[in-house]
Amino acid sequence: MTSVNTSEVNTANLETPAAGSSADTGLPESGDTGVEAQVYALADRSRSAARYLARANRAWKDRALVRIARTVEEKQEAILAANAKDVAAGQENGTSQALLDRLSLTPERITALVGALENLAGLPDPVGSVARGQTLPNGLRLRQVHVPMGVVAAIYEARPNVTLDIAGLALKSGNAVILRGGSAAAATNGVLVDIIRDALEAEGLPADAVQSVDRFGREGANILMKARGRVDVLIPRGGRSLIQSVVTNATVPVIETGEGNVHIYLDRSAPVEMAVDILLNAKTQRPSVCNTVETLLIHQDAPAAADVLAALAGAGVRLHADPRAMALLPAGVTAEPADDGDWGREYMDMDLAVAVVGTMDEAVEHIRRWTTGHTEAIITNDLANAERFIADIDSAAVIVNASTRFTDGGELGLGAEVGISTQKMHARGPMGLKELTTTKWIIQGDGHTRA
Repeated sequence: MTSVNTSEVNTANLETPAAGSSADTGLPESGDTGVEAQVYALADRSRSAARYLARANRAWKDRALVRIARTVEEKQEAILAANAKDVAAGQENGTSQALLDRLSLTPERITALVGALENLAGLPDPVGSVARGQTLPNGLRLRQVHVPMGVVAAIYEARPNVTLDIAGLALKSGNAVILRGGSAAAATNGVLVDIIRDALEAEGLPADAVQSVDRFGREGANILMKARGRVDVLIPRGGRSLIQSVVTNATVPVIETGEGNVHIYLDRSAPVEMAVDILLNAKTQRPSVCNTVETLLIHQDAPAAADVLAALAGAGVRLHADPRAMALLPAGVTAEPADDGDWGREYMDMDLAVAVVGTMDEAVEHIRRWTTGHTEAIITNDLANAERFIADIDSAAVIVNASTRFTDGGELGLGAEVGISTQKMHARGPMGLKELTTTKWIIQGDGHTRA
């Protein structure tokens, strides 16, 4: 367990908001006493908790993270039992295998989540860090510093790991968080939220820093999306339909996390062994997640083509090939004919679209047409081609000679991630601690007035 220095925790002028108390937001009250009023009251308590967290120092927040991690370890059996109920209900409801995989927790996955929380406790606190600063010729002293967003809401589906990831990131970055984890993971998320809230209270931090609107169902989610002024930013995480629903209907500012129609381009200079290893990892390690490769583009003269296709088929990958790719299939390997529906599809399963291209320019044009802006990779032994690919591809992550599975906050040293942003405003790519902050300018003078 991570050791945290809890000395010199400054609690001066901090009065913990009473659990369930409403903050003075200056916003109009709801016009009814139903779900809208309850969600508004919950959001107001979140804002009160956020103001408190914004003044808590690193040692205090890290101590809470460590306590959450320790409690998750201690209550692993209860978490797994609740998760088993969710998985069983999903199976009865005909939930796809890909969604069931994302929904399922195992002792190994819980250990990884605990490790992520401990890792977060060891990372620098972004709050108060200086983005830039200078003293102007007139003597004014300027600093642009990172500060918490305030109240962060997250809407996601069938992903109980996200509950811990987002709660941990929000706590470390001084934000309160409101969660909507969906009905598919209701039992698991209920246990996890209770664990987090109890741990926060045990460390003297407001339990309302982490709340859930799951009990209000879809109506609660819809109200949350329109709680402008009470929620500072909303982050959807899930499939295309969920994300587009939030982007279309929300009046709260949204950071769009996109689906992952991920491409790998197999250059003609790609080493065979490297190409096989990368493609197998990128497609088969965990096919239900957004950084899994969904389309393979093969240069027509790539010597690695036959070995790669044989290895993928041998691992159980179902190939969807264009006519030129069909001609490259080695003996014993079969594929379904690909159509335009395959190039834009996020399978999230053991399926892979395959096309042959005559040049890298053709590969780039294919990616530009079909990409969701998540992750694209090239496998090559040609430095010039690698540099061209980096320059020509405009996605959140561009990878050279490595698996696309590395587009992940934990793998990139961010501790965890709220999601992978595919937009270009505020944040792009895996969103860690710093991406959950904004900035403010601090201007200090000595009686300065403007001429």
